[in-house]
Amino acid sequence: MKELGSGKKKRLSRIFKGDGRTVIIPMDHGVSLGPVQGLVNMQETVDKLAKGDVDAIVVHKGIARTVNTGSIGLIVHLSASTRLGPDPNRKVKVCSVEEALRLGADAVSLHINVGAPSEHEMLMKLGDVADECDSLGLPLLAMMYPRGPSVSSEYDPEMVAFAARIGAELGADIIKTNYTGSVETFQRVVRSCPVPVIIAGGPKAKTERDVLEATYGSIKAGGAGVSIGRNVFQHDNPTGMTKALSAIVHRGATVEEALKLLGETS
Repeated sequence: MKELGSGKKKRLSRIFKGDGRTVIIPMDHGVSLGPVQGLVNMQETVDKLAKGDVDAIVVHKGIARTVNTGSIGLIVHLSASTRLGPDPNRKVKVCSVEEALRLGADAVSLHINVGAPSEHEMLMKLGDVADECDSLGLPLLAMMYPRGPSVSSEYDPEMVAFAARIGAELGADIIKTNYTGSVETFQRVVRSCPVPVIIAGGPKAKTERDVLEATYGSIKAGGAGVSIGRNVFQHDNPTGMTKALSAIVHRGATVEEALKLLGETS
C-alpha cells in the first residue's frame, strides 16, 4: 500500500469509514451535461444525500463555494469538458489544487481517458497534480477510464486493469474506474492496483438491481466502495438509494436486503 502523510490520512478519514470503504456521489455533471435532473437545486440534492449517510460528494469549484456540505467529505473536481465541444474526451484542468484546498476540500479528483488522442496531456496533468497533492497533503482521486479509438470496450478487464494501474503508477491515492461485470474479473483489477479502487456508476441504469448488483460484486472482489452519480441523484429517492449503497458497502448487506431498505426509505 502507498505510504501516506499525516495530512492525507486525516483527510481520507473524512471520506473513508473505519472499514476502509466509501460511498461517494459525484455531481460534477453540470459542466459536462448541463443542469440535468437532480442537479438543478444542488443544496436540495446534497441534503437528501446527507440523510442517506453519503460519505463524500464530488463537485466543481463553483458549487463547492455555494453549497453547505456539513460533515460530508468534499472532493473538488479539477478537470472538465462539455458534451458540446469538439472532443468531449479531452479533459482540461479548470481548478488548481491550492484553490480546492482554500475551498475546504478533503480531496481533489481528475478525469483521465486512457486511449484518447489527448491522453498524453491528461497524463501530464495527473503527474503534476499528484506532486502538488503530495506537497499539500491532499488526497487525489483519479477517475481512470479506458476510452478512445483503440478501446473496443470500456469494461474489458484487461483495459480497466491497465487504466487503474496507470493512475496508481502516477501517484493517485484512490482509483475510480468501471466495474468489469463479475467478481472474478474485477478481482484482477483490484489485485493489480496498489491503492483503493472504487467503481463508477456510468450512464443511468435500467434498474436499481443492476446498480446494487454491481456494487455488491465490486465489494466481494475487494473493491473499496462506489462513486455513483446519475443512478443516485436522478433516482426518485436519492436518500433511499444512498442508504442502499451504504448498506452493501459498509454493512455487508445483500442485494435483496439493500432493495428492501430502499423500499422502506422515503
